[in-house]
Amino acid sequence: MKRRLLTFAAAAALVALTATGCGSSKPATPGASGEAAGLTLQQVKDAGVLTIGTEGTYKPFSFHEGGTGPLTGYDVEVATAVADKLGVKPEFKETQWDAIFAGLDAGRFDMIANQVTMTPEREAKYLFSTPYTISTGVIVTKASNTDITSFADLKGKTTAQSLTSNWNQLAKDSGAKVEAVEGWAQAITLLKQGRVDATINDKLTYLDSQKTKNDPDIKIAAETTETSKSALTFSKGSDDLVKAVDQALADLTADGTLKTISEKYFGEDVSK
Repeated sequence: MKRRLLTFAAAAALVALTATGCGSSKPATPGASGEAAGLTLQQVKDAGVLTIGTEGTYKPFSFHEGGTGPLTGYDVEVATAVADKLGVKPEFKETQWDAIFAGLDAGRFDMIANQVTMTPEREAKYLFSTPYTISTGVIVTKASNTDITSFADLKGKTTAQSLTSNWNQLAKDSGAKVEAVEGWAQAITLLKQGRVDATINDKLTYLDSQKTKNDPDIKIAAETTETSKSALTFSKGSDDLVKAVDQALADLTADGTLKTISEKYFGEDVSK
């Protein structure tokens, strides 16, 4: 999803702003760069709290039902289950996406749970847990469409895409003509009206939509071979804590918890 592929530039500019907010319950020791050094598992256990940065406005991953209900979502439930395995309480700190990495840098929270995609650029600056979400890009067409079964079939066709998303570029690279839209809902409207032939998006977006609406008029026509992996994100130096979180995720996979949470929000297991 496009927000997961944004750079750190905006976040870096907001370090000063986030640093003035509520601090972590654990001491953050600045490293040589001025950013918070990592935390150990023992520090988290001593505090009895795992502080977690998340948006709170990113449905179905982190949101308030009806806008005013308790914080919930796929990422929220996964992070809560991880904290339970560590024997500590989860404490969520809602933060805008543009400031979420700056908040981690400033020690405002211990980890991020917000569908952060693992990229080489991010892995050079942060530590990641084992992935808890695996997804692909998908071509969505009308259920009756038999002309499109691969990305090669998009050549000469028209797709509906947000111009700021990475899927827009994939559509162009596939030879499609692009009709600009503001998001998923508008793309599906144009598709069902027959004004475009397809739309490319993250499979999670499709699954979330189908879990809610179960629209029989659309289908996945093809998937990318490359996958997108999202993981819990930590400051460098938190190796001990990340190791414990990885074990917690392994236990949650083994006992079926991650599968259950996945199926609740997406109708299938997206954790592997």
